[in-house]
Amino acid sequence: MPGWINAGYDDYARRMTSDLPLLLTEIKPGHRVAGEDGARARQLEAERILAAIPAGCVPVVLDERGAQVTTRELATWMQDWMAEGISPAFIIGGADGLDDSIKARASKLMGLSKLTLPHALARVMLTEQLYRAVCIIKGHPYHRD
Repeated sequence: MPGWINAGYDDYARRMTSDLPLLLTEIKPGHRVAGEDGARARQLEAERILAAIPAGCVPVVLDERGAQVTTRELATWMQDWMAEGISPAFIIGGADGLDDSIKARASKLMGLSKLTLPHALARVMLTEQLYRAVCIIKGHPYHRD
């Protein structure tokens, strides 16, 4: 990842409270063969993603066609997960998107935007929104309506 992506992620991850830490797991993308549609690459990546999801976590897939939620709605999701003792595993696809098998296992499909975002930028945007949602939950003034 470019340095600015890592710096953005690290900045917001550091701000998270100790009771809601972030764990970033990067998955090696599937190798796309020239002339193919990327299906095999997505399938290989899906296998790696599924193997990397910690036990007990529920997958939340980021997809431009997913639910477009407000930050307050994300905070509500997080509060509900916390009350139920659930840890979400947010999944951002690679350049070729995610295999349908990953989307089928997701507890939620969430869109950060209707725009197609590069996966690196989506990482920073998601991390900032998670931090902002935690601020709402904790009553911190970072979020302003």
